[in-house]
Amino acid sequence: MAFIEGRGLVKRYSDTLTVLRDLDIDVAAGEMVAIVGASGVGKSTLLHVLGGLDRADAGTVVVAETNLTTLPDADVVAFRNRQVGFVFQFHHLLPEFTALENVEMPMRIARLGRAECRTRATTLLQRVGLGERLTHRPGMLSGGEQQRVAVARALVMQPSLLLADEPTGDLDERTAESLHALLRDMHRGYGLTSIIATHNPRLAAACDRVLRLEGGRLSAE
Repeated sequence: MAFIEGRGLVKRYSDTLTVLRDLDIDVAAGEMVAIVGASGVGKSTLLHVLGGLDRADAGTVVVAETNLTTLPDADVVAFRNRQVGFVFQFHHLLPEFTALENVEMPMRIARLGRAECRTRATTLLQRVGLGERLTHRPGMLSGGEQQRVAVARALVMQPSLLLADEPTGDLDERTAESLHALLRDMHRGYGLTSIIATHNPRLAAACDRVLRLEGGRLSAE
């Protein structure tokens, strides 16, 4: 059985704009899959539907044997908090909080103890190479460092699924390469299943499989 199984997914934004059209997807546990396609084709929408940030208008999504389609909203939020890590093109860090506090945020929402929050956040920031930046606010960090904080925040709840939406799209080539290596290291080191939407051919080529989203459906590259 696939770790992620999407069947007949449809997502409309108006009577004239349908971005997912009877889309099917299967991703095995431990796979790192790239989704490529033109801007505006619906890559972000697909990630949001698979990760429970949005609901499809039709079809089913099953992740780790949990049918997100039939779960009440509150249960989807709880599942997403504990099982899914998101990394976006724009890091969405809270500017008034330090790197450490930003990474702690998902654990605080889950009401984990303060000591555990601090220990896990510190360990992850050290793992992504920011052990000397714990007390720095986002405005004091480079773009690449901010995205590393975002990766740490995505993984701090020890999710089984990582969804990354154009994670290197706002970075220069050298910084993007460094982040590629980090994502691959985190994928292997934490036993993740990862789906990465990207325009970057080098990042896509480093994945186990590449799928192209076009006309609302996926096809193998």
